[in-house]
Amino acid sequence: MNLDRRTLLGGGAMAALGLSIGAVRAAEGGPRPKAPFQLSDAEWRKRLSPQAYAVLRRGSTEYAFTSPLNKEKRKGIFACAGCGQKLFDSRTKFESHTGWPSFWQPLPRAVATSIDRDLGYERTEVHCARCGGHLGHVFEDGPRPTGLRYCMNGVALKFEPA
Repeated sequence: MNLDRRTLLGGGAMAALGLSIGAVRAAEGGPRPKAPFQLSDAEWRKRLSPQAYAVLRRGSTEYAFTSPLNKEKRKGIFACAGCGQKLFDSRTKFESHTGWPSFWQPLPRAVATSIDRDLGYERTEVHCARCGGHLGHVFEDGPRPTGLRYCMNGVALKFEPA
């Protein structure tokens, strides 16, 4: 991928904005949706790395272009790093050039959504349907056939090769 000045500066500004918002949410501990798989805060902290905990349990955002999953091209399943719920089939992954792993469709009943107003406007936040962990957001600028872009934090996912 070739990065021009506009892409680099725009991506850096968006990443900085996302991180500052994520830091506020991490400090406030934002509300978690009800989920069938629940652990205490101490159990989540033991189970997850500090970065995965900040994203999955506190709604933070990882730096753009840092996830090794951006370059993952093998066949397999992307699962929740918190509870192991299968979330996305690799056949729905695409290169969005946003810096985060992106998919055009989740597996059936794998994710839940809620409204996020942290940036002063509404976005659709995506959560794991099993543990309620924050995964990222979904936007209406994706490829066919759905036209959706599930923009996920790589640290919130684990890849299971086929």
